[in-house]
Amino acid sequence: MRYRIFSEQDTDALQALDLTVQRHLDPAFDTLPERERAGRLHTSLPALKFYERSEHSFVAEEGGQLAGFIFAQSVWQGDKPIVLVRTLSVSPAAPADTAQGLLHATIKSAYDTAVYEVHFPLTPGLEDTARAEEAVTLGAYAVRHLGSRLETSPGVRLGDARAASHPTGGAGGSGLPEAGGSA
Repeated sequence: MRYRIFSEQDTDALQALDLTVQRHLDPAFDTLPERERAGRLHTSLPALKFYERSEHSFVAEEGGQLAGFIFAQSVWQGDKPIVLVRTLSVSPAAPADTAQGLLHATIKSAYDTAVYEVHFPLTPGLEDTARAEEAVTLGAYAVRHLGSRLETSPGVRLGDARAASHPTGGAGGSGLPEAGGSA
């Protein structure tokens, strides 16, 4: 497997791979509303142009075919930079170690640019890769989709944040005022 940066010549192959992965993850993908389908795809032309220049995004290629991609970017945190992984997608037919190779390429590129933290969502199927890279978990990574995407977005819905199972023990446990309330 070869891990390399990608270019404009990879656009069609990246978009085809992205679509294949989305259809594998959700067999009903093609029946979703257009807005949701577009929201789940990671390979729009603006996104590809952005990540092509990021220095931390790579494709996995074997025999002239793309087997996966990772999109990551440097983010300044005010006191230090980190590399933030946005997407790691692997073909269902790719060898088992493809995700690990992609993540390792990003970790190496971060180190080579004097960035010493790589943050990535620990998605299902990525645990072994994270373990191999000696990652530590700092907690869950959540996404709040807004508008109509809230109804169709992928992932496990956490439910009401004020529920008794909330890590702070329920409503008001965080010390923050409720929306529209006062402290």
